[in-house]
Amino acid sequence: MQSQDKIAAAIVDAAFQVHKKLGPGLLERVYETCLSYELTKRGYRVDRQVPVPIVYEGIAFDEGFRLDLLVQDSIICELKAVEKENPVWRAQLLSHMKLTGKHLGFLINFNVPLIKNGIQRLAL
Repeated sequence: MQSQDKIAAAIVDAAFQVHKKLGPGLLERVYETCLSYELTKRGYRVDRQVPVPIVYEGIAFDEGFRLDLLVQDSIICELKAVEKENPVWRAQLLSHMKLTGKHLGFLINFNVPLIKNGIQRLAL
């Protein structure tokens, strides 16, 4: 099994490649598709739009949430393609990490001139 740091570095590099080839201004699902492809061709397992049920008082409800990308069953990637960042996205990603037991996540906004300004790494 590869270390989370190696997987995280691959995620960041893949995001740079996608942004370099496509630039900003496209729909989120385009970036999701291309980032998933970049990581898959590098040998990583990537699950897209992973449904996560909510367990409340011991009952699992399907009306939970979806993870944009789950890489190697260990790192969550929440993707955005918007002009203005919303602070609630960090809180949502942290909640997703807590509820799934994943300790590392990335919030990546592709709608920025420089992708390095659109990548946030969050850890629990």
